[in-house]
Amino acid sequence: MDQLTKAGSYQAPFSTLSPKAGIGLKPQHYDVILNVDPIMHPPAWVEVHPQNYFCEGGPPHRWLSAVAERYPLSFHSVGLSLGSADGLIADQLDRLAALCDRYQPAMVSDHLSFSGNAHDRFADLLPIPYTFEALDHFSAQVDCVQQRLGRQMLIENPSCYLAYVDNDYSEPEFLAHLITKTGCGLLLDINNVVVSTGNLGGNPGAWFAQVDPDWVGEIHLAGHATELHDSGPLYIDDHGSPVGDLAWTLFAEFVSNHGPKPTLIEWDTNTPAYPVYMAEAHKAQAILDRALERHDAVAA
Repeated sequence: MDQLTKAGSYQAPFSTLSPKAGIGLKPQHYDVILNVDPIMHPPAWVEVHPQNYFCEGGPPHRWLSAVAERYPLSFHSVGLSLGSADGLIADQLDRLAALCDRYQPAMVSDHLSFSGNAHDRFADLLPIPYTFEALDHFSAQVDCVQQRLGRQMLIENPSCYLAYVDNDYSEPEFLAHLITKTGCGLLLDINNVVVSTGNLGGNPGAWFAQVDPDWVGEIHLAGHATELHDSGPLYIDDHGSPVGDLAWTLFAEFVSNHGPKPTLIEWDTNTPAYPVYMAEAHKAQAILDRALERHDAVAA
């Protein structure tokens, strides 16, 4: 069980998810994952956006209840808007807390972003400035969520297209301070590192060099789109294609060096047929298996 420190932060293992490959569950795959033959190597776990299940009952809950009987669940929230200046969206937290009580997911996460202000709500996860003030504010929101849920949460690094001019921290530095202040963990989205460093001119290797592997409670892998402009390519985090070569390389290097982590294949647009989706998960699992063999050999 997670334990509160005197500062109101959590210091404990992230979850009970196994360090294996899972998939983001889509309604078109409900039936197949409930009936897939184990010999076909189904996903080790599944992740859902809890906002899709904020209704009281009906078909969504009948399906999710059936899935939860067979697979561990990870809740990946997209609606708390932790970085909003007026604070997180209280109704979202109330509904998330109720859903966690109902299903007891192995993991809960949200994003280093905001998606609303005092007057409007947005369909996008917008990056926050990495300033002293934003760190204090965001930390307070994370503490609020962890206190309400009674558990540690993970925060995902965002995909960025522009940088704020008045940042006080780099993104890894901001994450380091956030994790230290709140006891939360990192949901390491490798494609987001590829997108952000590609758009902003950074080096993904230098980004990873600043990340403590002990922060990482889950990894996300996805594809992205590329738009060609006169100023150069623009990378769009659309989760609409297979995982890119650079993301695979960075993933393999990370788990080879630091050991396997729970790893999710995301495919949110142009969602393919189940066998195509699972081929990506099996590729991730093969990399995780090699990383485990390497670490077992080193330990022996």
